[in-house]
Amino acid sequence: MILDWKKLAQKIYDELKIKIEKLNKKPTLVAILVGNNPASLTYIKQKRKFAEYVWMNFELIHYEGNIEEEIVLAKIEELNNNSNISWYIVQLPLSEHIDSQKIIDRIDPKKDVDGFTKENIGKLFLKEENWLLSCTPKWIKRLLDEYNINLKWKNVTIIGKSNIVGKPLSLLFINHSATVTVCDIFTQDISEHTLKSDIVISAAWVPHLIKENMIKKWTILIDVGYNIVDGKMVGDIDFPNLEKDNYITPVPGWVWPLTVAMLIENTYLAHIQVWNE
Repeated sequence: MILDWKKLAQKIYDELKIKIEKLNKKPTLVAILVGNNPASLTYIKQKRKFAEYVWMNFELIHYEGNIEEEIVLAKIEELNNNSNISWYIVQLPLSEHIDSQKIIDRIDPKKDVDGFTKENIGKLFLKEENWLLSCTPKWIKRLLDEYNINLKWKNVTIIGKSNIVGKPLSLLFINHSATVTVCDIFTQDISEHTLKSDIVISAAWVPHLIKENMIKKWTILIDVGYNIVDGKMVGDIDFPNLEKDNYITPVPGWVWPLTVAMLIENTYLAHIQVWNE
């Protein structure tokens, strides 16, 4: 069974469009982009497209890849102190000469609609979940909710320990009473964990990492992988061989639709909190 994230994303956009149309002041999403990474350019294009689709304003601040770190930090300070800008994002990855964590640490947590700052991750740790939740973990939980999949009593394996997906997702699932195992490149036998799991989520970016012999039938499979093999996009999960007897998210399609939908939703929720609309 296909877990259709594109259908859910469209539903979220259409609901937001109705809500934003009624506002006196339209939300504005500001994005800082450094360089011309192809994936980042595509991501920014999608964010602009759907922000404008729901009647939201979108502004892009685009720097060359060799921009000095101090200039980016100065722009963040400017946005932090600009009362007309209540939310913004810094598109990752940044150029190698720029310290990404240093950039994230400079963002005002109240304007962090990506949910990447230490303060907002700390709130998740303390079970203070709100609209500042990181977008990828948020959409995974929203997708499960859409299909009435309760995390209680579920055994979950998450593959990947990134600060953007694996770590916050594990906290979110623990908060909702799942039993969570997190694996990475140093895990000796991933199948030892996946075969016991009701839900498997892979964000390792390793093509076809999860194969048919690694899971039991009717496992819920969430693929957050992005890999190009022979010019084609494939996920971490061997979709063609696992589609039949499992609940699975499709690749190609990747995670952009719902990740962007959560970002747009976070921006709307931030707006109504600031402007009390």
